[in-house]
Amino acid sequence: MSSFSGLNTALSGLNAARTGLNVTGQNLTNVNTVGYTRQRTEFAALGVPARGSLNDLGIKTGQGVGVSGISRLGDAFLDARVRTSFSAAGYTGARAQALTGIEEILNEPGPNGISSQLQGFWTAWQGIANDPGNAGTSAVLLEKSAALVASIAAGYSALDKQWSQTRDTANTVVAEINATAGQIAALNKDIRSAHAAGTPHNELLDQRSNLTTKITQLTGGTVRDLPDGTNEILLGGNVLLSGSTSNAVKLDGATRMANDGEVRLEWSHRPGSAVDLDGGKLAGLLSVLKPAGSGGVLAQTAASYNALAQKLAGSLNVVHQSGVTSEGAPGGDFFKITAGVPAALGLTVVPTSAKEIAAGAVNMGGKDGSIADKISQLGKQPDSADALWSDTVVRLGVEIQAGLQQATLSDVSLTNALSNQQANASVDLDEENVNLLTYQRAYQAAARVMTAVDEALDVLINQTGRVGR
Repeated sequence: MSSFSGLNTALSGLNAARTGLNVTGQNLTNVNTVGYTRQRTEFAALGVPARGSLNDLGIKTGQGVGVSGISRLGDAFLDARVRTSFSAAGYTGARAQALTGIEEILNEPGPNGISSQLQGFWTAWQGIANDPGNAGTSAVLLEKSAALVASIAAGYSALDKQWSQTRDTANTVVAEINATAGQIAALNKDIRSAHAAGTPHNELLDQRSNLTTKITQLTGGTVRDLPDGTNEILLGGNVLLSGSTSNAVKLDGATRMANDGEVRLEWSHRPGSAVDLDGGKLAGLLSVLKPAGSGGVLAQTAASYNALAQKLAGSLNVVHQSGVTSEGAPGGDFFKITAGVPAALGLTVVPTSAKEIAAGAVNMGGKDGSIADKISQLGKQPDSADALWSDTVVRLGVEIQAGLQQATLSDVSLTNALSNQQANASVDLDEENVNLLTYQRAYQAAARVMTAVDEALDVLINQTGRVGR
């Protein structure tokens, strides 16, 4: 080892400290970058050079320091936990949003809810029973009846609209999944090239990690890293993307709630082949869009409106047909359900005036209100429309409460997972400032070593042989 080797040793220290300063600067400038994972310079001591000749004797030191790499301080376990939490939060969040919409449509309990309007409807019949043929009480009954019919139709229509909006949202999510999968595949191609060339690509990994988390939030897919630096995402065991290749998905099935069909996710390149989802926002949306018989909460609630309309018409018409009007005419249907449309939308009130309301029994005279009184008691029967609607409200109330609680718990779990991930991977300003000082001092020290070696060489070169002159 020559005397000049000290200069190379000092130079290696200068280069290493400069790299450390650059990496620290990269961390500090990305302190507010979403998804950025802090990096660390890895150093390795350079070993002793091989002996060059027989006269190359004595104990030698190493040749300085080198930069062995720039580490990305992410944690695969914490990243996987974040993805799992996003998947669960995406699923419960989509369901919670749908359940909240149903809660707003039901408007129970409240003065504008169906329960309250049913009570007003039966009370109006009691008014008819007390004063048959009275134009005022008859007008109140017809107004209450029209309001009840309108509320039932409005509730069903609102659910139908929410179903259509949810399907549109699912379509948007599918387009987002395909676009994101394509972006990840393109990043995988760049990462594979950088990985093979040994070029640092931590920033590409950060971008891919963000997109991968987004995919799992939407689909709940399973993520696996591949040996060449790329990754793959599986949906129900089938490949959504692997390396630089991605497969598109699409929605198929019912386009309207009244179609009573299943909305399903399929592979675009294999039509008819369903895609199973393990979680995520899209799975939550598809669970909401299921038919009533398969547990779809929107269709089930709409079916409850249909059942209520049918129950009202069926139970009331039978009694009304057994009575006579104040003019002695036989009673007909009080409610009519138009064929070809959902019962909730086809329910209408037949009488338009007091003389068409059959309030009395046959041969009991125009002032008899026994039939109206009998009708007013229908709401108190165990199998009445009131009981049917009450069961619906209670069932939905429990389901809504459970769904919202699950969403809250999923959000809490996600917050904890993100906190743990950020505590490990995010930039700490205090730590980076200490690193800046450390690398600055290391640079100064290496420069001082270079100066000392230079001065020694100056003595050796310029002062040797001057003794005795």
